[in-house]
Amino acid sequence: MLETLICALFTILPDFLFRRYVQGKRIGHEITFFTMWYELRWGLTTCAMAAITVITTLFYFHPATASVTSYFRTVTILPQVGGRVAEIYVENNQQVQAGDPIFRLDGLSQKAAVETAKANLAEVDASMKVAETDLAAARAGVVQAEASLAQANEDLARNQELREKGSSAVRLTEIERLENLVKERTGRLDAARANEAAVQQQIDVLIPAQHASAEAQLEQAEAELDKTLIVAGVEGRIEQFSLQVGDYVSPLLRPAGILVPSFSGRQRFQAGFNQLSAQVIRPGMVAEIGCMTKPFTVVPMVVVAVQDVIPSGQIRPSDQLLEPQNSPPPGSILVYLEPLYDGMADALPPGSNCLANVYTSNHHRLEHEELGTGRRILLHVVDTIGVVHAAGLRLRLLLMPVQTLVFSGH
Repeated sequence: MLETLICALFTILPDFLFRRYVQGKRIGHEITFFTMWYELRWGLTTCAMAAITVITTLFYFHPATASVTSYFRTVTILPQVGGRVAEIYVENNQQVQAGDPIFRLDGLSQKAAVETAKANLAEVDASMKVAETDLAAARAGVVQAEASLAQANEDLARNQELREKGSSAVRLTEIERLENLVKERTGRLDAARANEAAVQQQIDVLIPAQHASAEAQLEQAEAELDKTLIVAGVEGRIEQFSLQVGDYVSPLLRPAGILVPSFSGRQRFQAGFNQLSAQVIRPGMVAEIGCMTKPFTVVPMVVVAVQDVIPSGQIRPSDQLLEPQNSPPPGSILVYLEPLYDGMADALPPGSNCLANVYTSNHHRLEHEELGTGRRILLHVVDTIGVVHAAGLRLRLLLMPVQTLVFSGH
């Protein structure tokens, strides 16, 4: 509408002035509703052609869209284990910090598992004391066996010496008995030493391994008990939280509420432009947005990124071949916008629906490139008509409350 009115000022109005003051034709006489097309045909035709050209150039080099939103992520408040709620520490719409407790489950089985693990650990520690006592007894047994073996060896050596001297006081059977006694006591010494080594092995290897296993079981039991306390993972606000003591919550079916992070969706907007804008929009271009959450306000933005793929072209492997004629409608170019100046978008809550214009600027080319006269005039025209688009955005923002509150019935 605004573009057509501007074009009419340079086409239809001069044609009418020529007909009125040069040819003397008057409205209501020679120029009527039925003769308007014939009398003003040159102005109307030129206006239509100029308006179409201006609108096409305007929307191509200065793209506009009404699909602008600041998307934000929510965090579902879910326990890692199912159970009944024992305590609640927050209320709905309460602001929480990372690490603040939200609610706690009863955790009776987890507490019992912790106590069992502590008892097992104490049992292992007690077995270490018993093993140390057994080691002392085993060492005493080794000393006793060594003394008995030494005594038997001395008796055998004395009897063998007497026999070699030809003494009749020594009998052969006595020597044989002493030799068997030495062998027996040697075996007892080996058994005592093996028993000492076994007890030492228990102290050095087995019991430490049992102790480490008991500690791991205790840590696991404490970790399971910690899962009964649900805390906030990030800073944010609690929403849709209507939990009561005694309610049953589950990680699969029964969420407790939603946590909206404070930083999610702020100072960043996502805009969808038609595919004709793919060759025009580039990072660094200046843009403007106006949102329903803050009417009558234009926020200057800058393009920070352009998604290099179009969502409508994505496919998922299946058991059917792709049929191009069944493809969804042409998707849009996703553009990321951020405020040109700090703090400009602080008053816009995440999820705001907005209008956006992106403006092409050829100032750098006009200043630093050698261009022909026609090219320079074209680039100046492209930059200048962006003002019309900016005025159109402001006009739509002025009419937005009226359209929303009066004509839409909402």
